[in-house]
Amino acid sequence: MSTGSPVSTGTGRDLAALPKAHLHLHFTGSMRPQTLWDLATERRIRLPRSLTDDVALQVEPTHRGWFRFQRQYDAARAVVDSEGAMRRLIREAAEDDAAEGSGRLELQVDPTSYAPHVGGLTPAIEIVLDEARLTEDTTGVSIGIIIAASRTRHPLDARTLARLAVRHAEREPGRVVGFGLSNDERRGDTRDFAPAFRIAREAGLLSVPHGGELLGPDHVREVVDSLAPDRLGHGVRAAQDPRLLEQIVERGIGLEVCPASNASLGVFREATDVPLRTLVDAGALIALSADDPLLFNSRLLDQYETARAIGMDDGELAHLAASSIRLSSAPEQVRARLLGGVEEWLRTPAPPAD
Repeated sequence: MSTGSPVSTGTGRDLAALPKAHLHLHFTGSMRPQTLWDLATERRIRLPRSLTDDVALQVEPTHRGWFRFQRQYDAARAVVDSEGAMRRLIREAAEDDAAEGSGRLELQVDPTSYAPHVGGLTPAIEIVLDEARLTEDTTGVSIGIIIAASRTRHPLDARTLARLAVRHAEREPGRVVGFGLSNDERRGDTRDFAPAFRIAREAGLLSVPHGGELLGPDHVREVVDSLAPDRLGHGVRAAQDPRLLEQIVERGIGLEVCPASNASLGVFREATDVPLRTLVDAGALIALSADDPLLFNSRLLDQYETARAIGMDDGELAHLAASSIRLSSAPEQVRARLLGGVEEWLRTPAPPAD
């Protein structure tokens, strides 16, 4: 059974010291296990054993498998029922990213599930934005927020969220940076969500829908044609169609590749089976990401360890980190600082081989 995390080879430069950007991380899924346990204890909520055994989720890539994943996610989300809990998640996500060398975090939030606890969609978004601002100041991690709709809800709900995302982006430029679409790729009709994405794009927000993890190249084409993504959440199944992959590269669409997620959800047997080398060799722009580390037991740094485990050298790892930074919507001064740090990392002598 895959854990989604490779065993470190112990060779090469320190990957935690490599500046990078983290562009595909979900709000509840970012939670530390200890935080989940603390909040559940405070609320006298009994968690399923699968959320207390510190073992990575492992399911089949079927509707039944997704149901198991969603059931665990919903159980974890049930403890995030207050402003304090929401603020804690954002602060700790940034702290964890900082410890792993991430200088830019773009956190994806669907406020719908948290709105009932804090007075509505607008207060939920405002809490997230306010804490992102405070946390950025205290951790030094640049933070952007992606407002995401769900495929399991009506497309009109997505339009509401898109308008709210635009409104808050106008109030605080650079904080709400994109609009996403998440949940089971097999649910809903992608084309029905196109109006919501049009609202977001016309206001200058990035289009960052999920696509190409559970479903193959035909689904990727549908997402690309209907939602005009700047980045695709996952997109790994494009590797199965060289012409499609070529088109993605030509359009400059970034891929938020999450090896541990792919392994835990049964898309590939092991994280090292993800066709990362194929994507990179084709010229795709990659941002390695952790997706839902709470469930997959694998954080951002583990994804870089996966790339090292398949034979990528420090130059290639630095290229991946630089790509993640360039794909981000970080302010120009942040991008320049992080890219300079990548170059400095490469200039640092590598440790001697064992």
